[in-house]
Amino acid sequence: MSQLLTVAKPRRNTELVLLVLALGLSVLANALVNLTLGREFDNDFYTQIAILAGLSVAVHVVLRLKAKHADPVILPVVVALNGLGLTVIHRLDISSGDTAATRQWMWTSLAVLAAVVVLWFLRDHRILRRYTYISLLVSVVLLVLPLVPGISAGNVNGATVWIALGPFTFQPGEIAKITLAIFFAGYLSSNRDLILLAGKRIGRLQLPRSRDLAPMIVAWLASVGVLIFQRDLGSSILFFGLFMVMIYVATSRVSWILIGIGLIAVGGVAAYQIFPHVSRRIDVWVNAFDPEYIGAPFGSFQVVEGLFGLANGGLMGTGLGQGSPDALPVANSDMIVAVIGEEIGLVGLFAVLCLYALLVARGFRAALGTRDAFGKLLAVGLAFAIALQCFVIIGGVTRLIPLTGLTTPFLAAGGSSLLANWIIVALLLKISDAARRPLDVSQTSAPSNPEVSAEEAETSPTQKEAVQ
Repeated sequence: MSQLLTVAKPRRNTELVLLVLALGLSVLANALVNLTLGREFDNDFYTQIAILAGLSVAVHVVLRLKAKHADPVILPVVVALNGLGLTVIHRLDISSGDTAATRQWMWTSLAVLAAVVVLWFLRDHRILRRYTYISLLVSVVLLVLPLVPGISAGNVNGATVWIALGPFTFQPGEIAKITLAIFFAGYLSSNRDLILLAGKRIGRLQLPRSRDLAPMIVAWLASVGVLIFQRDLGSSILFFGLFMVMIYVATSRVSWILIGIGLIAVGGVAAYQIFPHVSRRIDVWVNAFDPEYIGAPFGSFQVVEGLFGLANGGLMGTGLGQGSPDALPVANSDMIVAVIGEEIGLVGLFAVLCLYALLVARGFRAALGTRDAFGKLLAVGLAFAIALQCFVIIGGVTRLIPLTGLTTPFLAAGGSSLLANWIIVALLLKISDAARRPLDVSQTSAPSNPEVSAEEAETSPTQKEAVQ
């Protein structure tokens, strides 16, 4: 009989308790909106509660069956964020007469179903390493799709990032961030030693070989291509930042960061001087309170109104349903952070940021615990993608950086973003399950999954202590 070297508790009951608290937060927020705006607790109210509870419990049950050692905190945090986003979008629909909340509920159901499928059928995250270059090809196709005549949705709010699928629109770049993370993780885990050992050394600076620079150049060209042809500054930052972090984690070489910063500087200066939409975005950011820019098309009115809303909320907020987001353009998408900051104040917004920080930290913790290089890099990449997306959009709303078209994960209206981020959550849960699962002695000589090759296994004879 094999002997377990460590004993890790599944902590699924802990997850269930936290899940009840997360669902309770969503129910309370929805109830406060209805009470404040004078609406009755009708069948829609109870139906929505039942749907969110059913979806959450479904993921919880699948984790008990397929990934019982997965991190117990990730799912409740995501449910709390998703539930709050649904509440705020519903609140905005009441004021504007829109039906965005109905679409968001539909996309939430589809996204959770996709996460369940990943958790159920992906036996081991290391299998994804086989599809390293296929993931690169898929990423290229996804990024090109919005430019293909016939399916392109055209220019929407200044960017060409959508495709039209009948009555629906979809943003392929959201899925591309997952496939790019898989490619980067597979490439770097396979070529890490060559990247580290080969190349010239100038003083304390280790320079990579020209052939090893190829993936960085490809990532740089892809991000610049998105910026030029799709006019999407946010996705451009996200894709290149994702690769920069993953290659630094893989090599721990500062030289890569310096090269990346140099490429960013060259690309940024060139884009500002050559492309009018980039220079306009920077000018609007710098001169946001100038009347000339406030009244201009695609000007700073949106950012200025958002800042006034945040100021109006103060420390404790005006209360859910008592703010004034009616004049705020695309309040349920780009500016949902401003709406939340106005109605639940700085304290509430800080609590939301803490939930994001906790989600990212648990993703990094899964990366630290897993025993294979591919899983470590993939978990870091996926967790950082969420962190960088939050920084870019929240930094834009607060005028720390220029505002871009990225969505706030799990909060903002946007089906493609919701679908991609729930798939990311499913992958993080699978990786955390592998990290926290007790290691059998027999696994030190053979992979636990027959579908995973010995090269992909990369197990070690010791298991790190699981996250409690």
